[in-house]
Amino acid sequence: MKRIRSLVFSLFMILFSTPLVHGQDLFKYRNFWFGMSYAELSKQVDSQPLHTKLIHQRPAVIQEVTWWPRDSSGSSLQAEPIWQVLFTFYNDELYRILVTYDQQATRGLSEEDMVEAISVRYAIATRPNSSMSFPTNELYSSTENVIARWEDSQYSVNLFRSSFLNAYGLVMFSKRLDGQVWAALAESVKLDGQERPQIEIERQKKETDKLELARQKNKQTFRP
Repeated sequence: MKRIRSLVFSLFMILFSTPLVHGQDLFKYRNFWFGMSYAELSKQVDSQPLHTKLIHQRPAVIQEVTWWPRDSSGSSLQAEPIWQVLFTFYNDELYRILVTYDQQATRGLSEEDMVEAISVRYAIATRPNSSMSFPTNELYSSTENVIARWEDSQYSVNLFRSSFLNAYGLVMFSKRLDGQVWAALAESVKLDGQERPQIEIERQKKETDKLELARQKNKQTFRP
């Protein structure tokens, strides 16, 4: 037990890799903070791979940026416990961070071990009977149960265990922007639904036109 607790402490001292403070630093994770731009994020991880995906373009621009904190050869940084981090931007403002921990780095660690280690950074946790949603990420179930939560009036940090990946994860977000993002997602779905019939008509017309061009060409050259 002492060995496991020692491992937990060492692991998360590396994980957070910034000076500990007595307040709740809920507005940031490592060197990333809520409100930073895509350009600022890119500067932080310019030597490591990023994958950017446009989720919606209207009524607001919502982007997801995936970061794997490992080099291209597949070797990891020393004692690096993270497998993947997903950053979500709302109109070029970081509002959500989703961290997935490496299975081997957390092997044998119980939920209590994880809560204890993260509380070193984020102070006292609560144990809400709630779940988190992952509407744009296929690596997770639509909802995951929250193990523990650290929050204040502006930010929320939530520990969970992915039922699909069988790995611990940490999802944190800005409460100020979270409501705006959900409203934008709903509006985007509504707009897509309104325009879908016209888009389908235009698609069918293009297919018909292409078929007619092929017909005219083949009519002139076909010999039975």
